[in-house]
Amino acid sequence: MSAFKLACAQYDISFFNEWQDFVDKLSHWVANASEQGAALLVFPEYGSMELASLFGEDIYSDLQKQLHAMQTVLPKWYDLHETLAKQYNVLILASSFPTEQSDGTFVNRANLFGPEGRLGFQDKLIMTRFENEQWHIRAGSDIKVIETPLGRIGIHICYDSEFPMIAHQQVAAGADLLLVPSCTDTQAGFHRVRIGCQARALENQCYVVQSPTVGHAPWSEAVDINTGRASVYTPVDYGFPDDGILAEGDDNDVGWVYATVDLTEIARIRDQGQVFNYRDWPKQFAFSGPLT
Repeated sequence: MSAFKLACAQYDISFFNEWQDFVDKLSHWVANASEQGAALLVFPEYGSMELASLFGEDIYSDLQKQLHAMQTVLPKWYDLHETLAKQYNVLILASSFPTEQSDGTFVNRANLFGPEGRLGFQDKLIMTRFENEQWHIRAGSDIKVIETPLGRIGIHICYDSEFPMIAHQQVAAGADLLLVPSCTDTQAGFHRVRIGCQARALENQCYVVQSPTVGHAPWSEAVDINTGRASVYTPVDYGFPDDGILAEGDDNDVGWVYATVDLTEIARIRDQGQVFNYRDWPKQFAFSGPLT
Protein backbone atom coordinates (compact mmCIF):
# COMPACT_ATOMS: atom_id res chain seq x y z
CA MET A 1 0.00 0.00 0.00
CA SER A 2 1.82 3.12 -1.21
CA ALA A 3 -0.91 5.66 -0.35
CA PHE A 4 -2.74 5.57 2.97
CA LYS A 5 -4.37 7.79 5.54
CA LEU A 6 -2.67 8.38 8.87
CA ALA A 7 -3.79 10.00 12.11
CA CYS A 8 -1.47 11.90 14.44
CA ALA A 9 -2.70 12.68 17.93
CA GLN A 10 -2.84 15.90 19.88
CA TYR A 11 -3.16 13.89 23.05
CA ASP A 12 -4.27 15.16 26.45
CA ILE A 13 -2.99 13.76 29.76
CA SER A 14 -5.91 12.37 31.78
CA PHE A 15 -6.31 11.40 35.42
CA PHE A 16 -7.63 7.86 35.95
CA ASN A 17 -9.28 6.28 38.95
CA GLU A 18 -9.05 2.75 37.57
CA TRP A 19 -7.50 0.82 34.68
CA GLN A 20 -10.80 0.61 32.80
CA ASP A 21 -10.81 4.40 32.47
CA PHE A 22 -7.65 4.17 30.37
CA VAL A 23 -9.03 1.22 28.37
CA ASP A 24 -12.10 3.28 27.53
CA LYS A 25 -10.06 6.34 26.55
CA LEU A 26 -7.61 4.53 24.30
CA SER A 27 -10.35 2.41 22.72
CA HIS A 28 -12.30 5.58 21.91
CA TRP A 29 -9.27 7.22 20.29
CA VAL A 30 -8.47 4.16 18.15
CA ALA A 31 -12.09 3.62 17.13
CA ASN A 32 -12.45 7.25 16.03
CA ALA A 33 -9.33 7.12 13.86
CA SER A 34 -10.37 3.81 12.33
CA GLU A 35 -13.81 5.18 11.49
CA GLN A 36 -12.07 7.94 9.52
CA GLY A 37 -10.12 5.36 7.52
CA ALA A 38 -6.72 5.81 9.14
CA ALA A 39 -4.30 2.90 8.67
CA LEU A 40 -1.56 4.31 10.92
CA LEU A 41 -2.16 5.98 14.30
CA VAL A 42 0.62 7.99 15.94
CA PHE A 43 0.53 8.80 19.66
CA PRO A 44 3.00 11.12 21.44
CA GLU A 45 6.01 10.83 23.70
CA TYR A 46 5.23 10.15 27.36
CA GLY A 47 1.45 10.06 26.90
CA SER A 48 1.69 6.90 28.99
CA MET A 49 2.62 8.96 32.06
CA GLU A 50 -1.09 9.50 32.70
CA LEU A 51 -1.07 5.92 34.00
CA ALA A 52 0.88 7.10 37.06
CA SER A 53 -2.43 8.57 38.30
CA LEU A 54 -3.60 5.01 39.02
CA PHE A 55 -1.19 4.63 41.93
CA GLY A 56 -2.05 7.51 44.26
CA GLU A 57 -0.45 10.82 45.12
CA ASP A 58 2.55 9.34 46.92
CA ILE A 59 3.51 7.63 43.65
CA TYR A 60 2.53 10.12 40.96
CA SER A 61 4.19 13.02 42.81
CA ASP A 62 7.55 11.21 42.88
CA LEU A 63 9.57 11.00 39.65
CA GLN A 64 11.26 7.73 40.57
CA LYS A 65 8.40 5.91 42.28
CA GLN A 66 6.11 6.40 39.30
CA LEU A 67 8.58 4.72 36.93
CA HIS A 68 8.71 1.58 39.06
CA ALA A 69 4.94 1.50 39.66
CA MET A 70 4.15 1.77 35.97
CA GLN A 71 6.02 -1.45 35.19
CA THR A 72 3.23 -3.36 36.95
CA VAL A 73 0.72 -2.36 34.22
CA LEU A 74 3.10 -2.71 31.28
CA PRO A 75 2.07 -6.29 30.34
CA LYS A 76 -1.62 -5.44 30.08
CA TRP A 77 -0.74 -2.16 28.36
CA TYR A 78 1.00 -4.25 25.67
CA ASP A 79 -2.02 -6.55 25.46
CA LEU A 80 -4.45 -3.66 25.05
CA HIS A 81 -2.53 -2.14 22.15
CA GLU A 82 -2.15 -5.52 20.46
CA THR A 83 -5.88 -6.17 20.87
CA LEU A 84 -6.90 -2.80 19.42
CA ALA A 85 -4.46 -3.03 16.51
CA LYS A 86 -5.89 -6.42 15.61
CA GLN A 87 -9.52 -5.45 16.19
CA TYR A 88 -9.31 -2.38 13.93
CA ASN A 89 -6.63 -3.70 11.54
CA VAL A 90 -4.38 -0.69 12.04
CA LEU A 91 -0.81 0.15 12.98
CA ILE A 92 -0.47 1.96 16.30
CA LEU A 93 2.62 3.83 17.44
CA ALA A 94 1.82 3.81 21.14
CA SER A 95 2.71 6.66 23.47
CA SER A 96 6.28 6.15 24.59
CA PHE A 97 6.60 4.26 27.88
CA PRO A 98 9.52 4.43 30.35
CA THR A 99 10.62 0.80 30.36
CA GLU A 100 12.82 -0.88 32.96
CA GLN A 101 15.85 -2.77 31.69
CA SER A 102 17.52 -5.84 33.18
CA ASP A 103 20.09 -3.67 34.94
CA GLY A 104 17.40 -1.63 36.70
CA THR A 105 17.74 1.46 34.49
CA PHE A 106 14.92 2.93 32.41
CA VAL A 107 14.71 3.86 28.73
CA ASN A 108 12.09 5.93 26.94
CA ARG A 109 10.64 3.37 24.49
CA ALA A 110 8.19 3.85 21.63
CA ASN A 111 6.47 0.60 20.55
CA LEU A 112 4.85 0.01 17.18
CA PHE A 113 1.94 -2.46 17.08
CA GLY A 114 0.16 -4.07 14.15
CA PRO A 115 -2.65 -6.61 13.73
CA GLU A 116 -0.09 -9.39 14.13
CA GLY A 117 1.34 -8.00 17.39
CA ARG A 118 4.27 -5.78 18.31
CA LEU A 119 6.31 -5.03 15.20
CA GLY A 120 9.25 -3.35 16.92
CA PHE A 121 10.37 -0.46 19.07
CA GLN A 122 12.72 2.49 19.18
CA ASP A 123 14.39 3.79 22.33
CA LYS A 124 15.12 7.48 22.62
CA LEU A 125 18.78 8.01 21.78
CA ILE A 126 19.62 11.52 22.97
CA MET A 127 18.19 12.64 26.27
CA THR A 128 17.08 16.09 27.37
CA ARG A 129 18.48 17.73 30.49
CA PHE A 130 15.30 16.87 32.43
CA GLU A 131 15.62 13.20 31.53
CA ASN A 132 19.33 13.14 32.31
CA GLU A 133 19.55 15.31 35.41
CA GLN A 134 16.21 14.89 37.20
CA TRP A 135 14.48 11.77 35.92
CA HIS A 136 17.59 9.66 35.27
CA ILE A 137 16.22 7.94 32.16
CA ARG A 138 19.02 6.35 30.16
CA ALA A 139 19.64 6.78 26.45
CA GLY A 140 19.09 3.89 24.07
CA SER A 141 21.90 2.63 21.87
CA ASP A 142 20.44 1.39 18.55
CA ILE A 143 18.97 3.18 15.55
CA LYS A 144 16.19 0.99 14.15
CA VAL A 145 14.03 0.74 11.04
CA ILE A 146 10.81 -1.23 11.45
CA GLU A 147 9.31 -3.34 8.68
CA THR A 148 5.53 -2.87 8.41
CA PRO A 149 2.77 -3.64 5.90
CA LEU A 150 2.87 0.06 4.97
CA GLY A 151 6.61 0.12 4.35
CA ARG A 152 9.70 0.75 6.42
CA ILE A 153 9.23 3.22 9.26
CA GLY A 154 11.73 5.11 11.41
CA ILE A 155 10.92 6.63 14.81
CA HIS A 156 12.49 9.70 16.42
CA ILE A 157 11.39 10.39 19.97
CA CYS A 158 11.14 14.17 20.35
CA TYR A 159 14.70 15.52 20.86
CA ASP A 160 16.14 12.85 18.53
CA SER A 161 14.48 14.66 15.62
CA GLU A 162 16.94 17.53 16.07
CA PHE A 163 19.96 15.41 15.06
CA PRO A 164 20.25 14.81 11.30
CA MET A 165 22.49 11.75 11.21
CA ILE A 166 19.90 9.59 12.97
CA ALA A 167 17.26 10.28 10.34
CA HIS A 168 19.70 9.98 7.47
CA GLN A 169 20.69 6.47 8.54
CA GLN A 170 17.04 5.40 8.76
CA VAL A 171 16.20 6.85 5.36
CA ALA A 172 19.29 5.23 3.85
CA ALA A 173 17.91 1.94 5.21
CA GLY A 174 14.63 2.47 3.36
CA ALA A 175 12.43 4.49 5.71
CA ASP A 176 10.51 7.09 3.70
CA LEU A 177 8.26 7.82 6.70
CA LEU A 178 9.59 9.07 10.04
CA LEU A 179 7.36 9.26 13.12
CA VAL A 180 8.14 11.81 15.83
CA PRO A 181 6.22 11.42 19.10
CA SER A 182 6.92 14.53 21.20
CA CYS A 183 6.30 16.03 24.63
CA THR A 184 7.24 19.69 25.14
CA ASP A 185 6.23 22.13 27.84
CA THR A 186 7.03 25.42 26.07
CA GLN A 187 6.43 26.93 22.65
CA ALA A 188 10.20 27.10 22.23
CA GLY A 189 10.46 23.36 22.88
CA PHE A 190 7.66 22.61 20.46
CA HIS A 191 9.26 24.74 17.76
CA ARG A 192 12.66 23.12 18.25
CA VAL A 193 11.09 19.75 17.46
CA ARG A 194 8.99 21.20 14.65
CA ILE A 195 12.01 22.82 13.02
CA GLY A 196 13.94 19.57 13.42
CA CYS A 197 11.11 17.62 11.77
CA GLN A 198 10.91 20.01 8.83
CA ALA A 199 14.66 19.95 8.38
CA ARG A 200 14.69 16.14 8.34
CA ALA A 201 11.88 16.12 5.73
CA LEU A 202 13.81 18.64 3.63
CA GLU A 203 17.21 16.92 3.86
CA ASN A 204 15.91 13.42 3.22
CA GLN A 205 12.98 14.27 0.94
CA CYS A 206 10.65 12.15 3.07
CA TYR A 207 7.50 12.41 5.20
CA VAL A 208 7.81 13.27 8.89
CA VAL A 209 4.87 13.02 11.33
CA GLN A 210 4.86 14.86 14.68
CA SER A 211 2.43 13.96 17.48
CA PRO A 212 2.54 15.96 20.76
CA THR A 213 1.01 15.83 24.19
CA VAL A 214 -1.20 18.85 24.89
CA GLY A 215 -2.86 20.53 27.86
CA HIS A 216 -2.16 20.72 31.58
CA ALA A 217 -1.97 17.93 34.14
CA PRO A 218 -0.99 19.78 37.35
CA TRP A 219 -1.09 16.55 39.37
CA SER A 220 1.82 15.07 37.38
CA GLU A 221 5.47 15.61 38.28
CA ALA A 222 6.51 14.47 34.81
CA VAL A 223 4.04 15.90 32.27
CA ASP A 224 2.30 18.77 34.02
CA ILE A 225 2.48 21.26 31.13
CA ASN A 226 2.17 20.20 27.48
CA THR A 227 2.08 22.39 24.39
CA GLY A 228 2.22 21.80 20.66
CA ARG A 229 0.28 20.77 17.60
CA ALA A 230 0.35 17.68 15.42
CA SER A 231 1.68 18.07 11.91
CA VAL A 232 2.65 16.09 8.83
CA TYR A 233 5.70 17.46 7.00
CA THR A 234 6.82 16.77 3.43
CA PRO A 235 9.58 17.57 0.98
CA VAL A 236 9.38 21.14 -0.33
CA ASP A 237 9.18 20.61 -4.08
CA TYR A 238 6.91 19.89 -7.03
CA GLY A 239 3.65 18.23 -6.02
CA PHE A 240 4.05 18.96 -2.31
CA PRO A 241 2.90 21.96 -0.25
CA ASP A 242 5.05 25.05 -0.78
CA ASP A 243 5.69 25.32 2.95
CA GLY A 244 6.26 21.58 3.44
CA ILE A 245 3.25 21.20 5.76
CA LEU A 246 0.67 18.70 4.52
CA ALA A 247 -1.55 18.94 7.60
CA GLU A 248 -1.47 20.48 11.06
CA GLY A 249 -3.76 20.99 14.02
CA ASP A 250 -4.51 24.04 16.13
CA ASP A 251 -2.38 24.74 19.18
CA ASN A 252 -3.35 22.55 22.14
CA ASP A 253 -6.62 21.25 20.70
CA VAL A 254 -7.34 17.64 21.67
CA GLY A 255 -7.99 15.18 18.86
CA TRP A 256 -6.66 13.62 15.68
CA VAL A 257 -5.04 15.36 12.75
CA TYR A 258 -5.39 13.39 9.49
CA ALA A 259 -3.41 13.29 6.27
CA THR A 260 -3.04 10.98 3.29
CA VAL A 261 0.53 10.20 2.28
CA ASP A 262 1.77 8.46 -0.85
CA LEU A 263 5.18 6.85 -0.49
CA THR A 264 5.60 6.51 -4.26
CA GLU A 265 5.82 10.31 -4.34
CA ILE A 266 9.06 10.11 -2.38
CA ALA A 267 10.77 8.14 -5.14
CA ARG A 268 9.33 10.52 -7.74
CA ILE A 269 10.57 13.69 -6.10
CA ARG A 270 14.04 12.26 -5.48
CA ASP A 271 14.24 11.45 -9.19
CA GLN A 272 12.43 14.42 -10.74
CA GLY A 273 12.50 17.19 -8.15
CA GLN A 274 13.63 20.76 -8.56
CA VAL A 275 16.46 19.90 -6.16
CA PHE A 276 18.04 16.62 -5.03
CA ASN A 277 18.65 17.13 -1.31
CA TYR A 278 18.83 13.43 -0.53
CA ARG A 279 21.01 12.54 -3.52
CA ASP A 280 23.33 15.48 -2.84
CA TRP A 281 23.82 14.66 0.85
CA PRO A 282 27.34 13.16 0.37
CA LYS A 283 28.60 16.25 -1.47
CA GLN A 284 28.76 18.31 1.71
CA PHE A 285 31.54 16.13 3.09
CA ALA A 286 33.87 17.21 0.28
CA PHE A 287 34.02 20.59 2.03
CA SER A 288 34.94 19.31 5.50
CA GLY A 289 38.57 20.38 5.45
CA PRO A 290 40.06 23.40 7.26
CA LEU A 291 38.46 26.75 6.52
CA THR A 292 40.51 29.18 4.45
